[in-house]
Amino acid sequence: MFLELANHNEDLKQLLERGYAITEDEGYLVVRDIPYLDNNGQCQTGSIVSTIQHLDGKKVKANDHVILFAGSHPCEVDGTPIVGLGGGATTVALPRASKDVVIQRSFSNKLATQDGSLRDYRDLFEKIENYVTIISGPAVAKCGATPYTFREVEESLTKSVFKFRDTLTSRAQIVDLSAKFADDVVAVIGLGGTGSYVLDFLVKTPVKEIRGFDLDDFHVHTAYRSPGRLEEKELGTKKADVYESRYENFREGLFFERRYIDAHSEESFRGVTFAFVCVDKGKSRAGIFDLLIANRIPFIDVGMGLNRTRGSLDGTLRATYYSLEDAQKLRDLALAELVDDPNDEYRIHIQTSELNALNAALAVIKFKQIRGFYFAQDALNSLILQVGNIKTLNEVL
Repeated sequence: MFLELANHNEDLKQLLERGYAITEDEGYLVVRDIPYLDNNGQCQTGSIVSTIQHLDGKKVKANDHVILFAGSHPCEVDGTPIVGLGGGATTVALPRASKDVVIQRSFSNKLATQDGSLRDYRDLFEKIENYVTIISGPAVAKCGATPYTFREVEESLTKSVFKFRDTLTSRAQIVDLSAKFADDVVAVIGLGGTGSYVLDFLVKTPVKEIRGFDLDDFHVHTAYRSPGRLEEKELGTKKADVYESRYENFREGLFFERRYIDAHSEESFRGVTFAFVCVDKGKSRAGIFDLLIANRIPFIDVGMGLNRTRGSLDGTLRATYYSLEDAQKLRDLALAELVDDPNDEYRIHIQTSELNALNAALAVIKFKQIRGFYFAQDALNSLILQVGNIKTLNEVL
């Protein structure tokens, strides 16, 4: 609630008491009912928007001296554009709760000091007051308009999945892109080397829900190929419990199960919209593929193969996307091992944290391309990175 935020920030409290129709929406300070004159001398109403940074759970500050404006360029009484407002036309999508505010331009203005130099604003009250004086001054003089409407603005009822405000998204002006994940329920099957990094990346992604599955224990070697600090008390406990403890203070929508997934695990996957398969056993992977394909859940399977050659490690990383349309065809191509090698117990499985993280990054980037967050030039099914020459082999199957 904005009132609660204002109780901890004197500048926001001043703006509220001044009478502004003001609220905060996912890192944006939105001030509505701002009067201004258009180029025909007609009184119009716009909105001022400032990105803000949350310093902790209570305190905020402006990111910079720039504002966004919903409206045409404000003019003087004689119809000429107001000078001193740098910037220009721009388009920024605000969160859904502020969809009535359509950004058309940005403005840049700093305060002049007595010696003629320019300075930044001390706080948000000084910033908003200065811009309102410039933008609304002619409308106040001509029409008797006022920006102090004391109107209460309905606040968003949408609760963020994050327990700390994500100010980076609004600062980068990608709120509309992040909203593409709002309805996703994502499963991570296997929380080992690569799966733990997939989980870490997804925790910071605003998907609706994340479900993690693993029955294995967390050992010292696990810590060497997973993100985060090691607590001695974690050793010997279940991976699912370790990661639940690490991330539960960061976001909502986390659910972990201490279990292996097979073709008969339908109950745990009701409502899942996407899955990441991060297991290293062929037989386990085959059952998981059967489950996901039968339940029409698109997924990405990851794999890593490293060997010592010529005195160094070499090999490949793979991330393969199984879409609803092509999943069975890709399964039949056997791009991933679906049976267990009888000699597998004699192999030395080499995995390093940086390559686990890179394998996970390839998979999560592909997922975000599928959702439209990242641009994708080609509809690639399989991404293969060769460690020796750091080249990717991109395949459309």
